[in-house]
Amino acid sequence: MPDLSLFKSPAPYHIISYGTLLGTEFFQTFVGGIVSYQALPRAGFSQLQQKLMPVYFSLQTALPAVLALTYPGSKILGLQSGLQGVLADRWGALVPVTTIFITGLANWAYFGPATTRVMRERKHQETKDGKKYHDPGPHSTKMQQLNSSFNTMHSLSALLNLAGYVSTCFYGFSLASRIQ
Repeated sequence: MPDLSLFKSPAPYHIISYGTLLGTEFFQTFVGGIVSYQALPRAGFSQLQQKLMPVYFSLQTALPAVLALTYPGSKILGLQSGLQGVLADRWGALVPVTTIFITGLANWAYFGPATTRVMRERKHQETKDGKKYHDPGPHSTKMQQLNSSFNTMHSLSALLNLAGYVSTCFYGFSLASRIQ
């Protein structure tokens, strides 16, 4: 019979949270988003992303907090558990976990909603112009501004997402280095 005291330890919750975060980031960034873009019409893809991204960004914000709270200490390395351990392990835990949290929070609170807002404004402008944003030009000045704004917001969001993913991978190497 397995040792049930492990359920009281933060370590399994830490590993499960880390695996969920890494898997979600990898899948959304490199599989789900790309396949959806290729398989769905633009309108369907847009609707799907508007529903998925808030959930995705909230996971990218919440799971680093769980990682910080469940950080497993190490008697061998002299590291404390929980938030104190994260604060003590500046480069191995604090910087990557904080980076993941901040990039997820920025996307969840600002860049995701701003990108969605511009997409909706662009949809209204299509009705006014009688032309889709992706149709060949020329476009109205307002549509050009909206397209530029969307490209900027989407690019910054993607860059933050990539920074979060790289930080998650870096943290995984840091975590793996502690396995004896």
